[in-house]
Amino acid sequence: MKIVIPGGTGQVGTILDRALTAAGHEVLVLTRRPEREREVAWDGETPGRWAEEIDGSDVVINLAGRSVSCRYTEANLKAMMDSRVRSTSAVGEAIAAATRPPRVWLQMSTATVYAHRFDAPNDERTGLLGGTEPGVPDYWAHSVEIATHWERAQELAATPHTRKVALRSAMVMSPDRGGVFDVLSWLTRLGLGGPVAGGAQYVSWIHDRDFVRAVDFLVDRDDLHGPVNLAAPAPLPQRAFMRALRSAWNVPVGLPATRWMAELGAFALRSDTELLLKSRRVVPGRLLDAGFAFEHPAWPEAAADLVRRRRGDSRSVGSAGRAPHPGRPALSRSPRRGA
Repeated sequence: MKIVIPGGTGQVGTILDRALTAAGHEVLVLTRRPEREREVAWDGETPGRWAEEIDGSDVVINLAGRSVSCRYTEANLKAMMDSRVRSTSAVGEAIAAATRPPRVWLQMSTATVYAHRFDAPNDERTGLLGGTEPGVPDYWAHSVEIATHWERAQELAATPHTRKVALRSAMVMSPDRGGVFDVLSWLTRLGLGGPVAGGAQYVSWIHDRDFVRAVDFLVDRDDLHGPVNLAAPAPLPQRAFMRALRSAWNVPVGLPATRWMAELGAFALRSDTELLLKSRRVVPGRLLDAGFAFEHPAWPEAAADLVRRRRGDSRSVGSAGRAPHPGRPALSRSPRRGA
């Protein structure tokens, strides 16, 4: 298959690029700064020659959007909104104009669209969307607003011949440098991997191999469209999440952090405490109902696997070489349409 990945130079794009290329697919990445073979320039906003790559492709997986790992200033929030909505609209325009449009468009979204809650998990059918829940900082509503506009841009795209899926993804955990697992592991090994603000807030996550397998599953399942949660079926409180990570790294102690300490740490890392304090209790209802089986459903085992890979195979660490990892799940080699 020919697969086009707009915004595919980040951590998640690197994970998919490795897996898809190793499986024998023709993978092309759209990026503002092409540097390697199989990368094509685009601005993420307006039609251009890049659209020719989408015409005749089989699958588009749009990952474009400014990183959320930043301070939530007015300028950064605007950049997050604009980069997501404009790139999604541009991809939709390219698909709509294609003579041979792709059969499926997987659009990145986020599990942050759901409400901050502790009482029950959020699935696609009964989950509560956030933005109006009491007792949380008012600015948290901006993340939900960004997510809803992001998904709406895909919904509005006139692509009747292309199935559309919004990937409401939790944090993707991989041993690659610079990703969330890398940051959490660094803090853990420094002895700072304890509960934050009590640690009752839920953490939703997905192992990188299950992320790839879920993408494969959604590409092949023509009956699935609309929002789909990409998260392991067992979210857990942050204190238990970090306890399991400490165990995987054989670190006996993790110092706890109060809310104000988390604020200082987030400021130092140029990030925001919403990423630490919002309770994201998200479960993959539609995937499970459709028969998807997770290889890594529980965090303690998943964390141990990620630590083993981080320690034992340098090829799985770092995105620069984009080398396939041994045993990486391979997407099915469906024949390219029209071939």
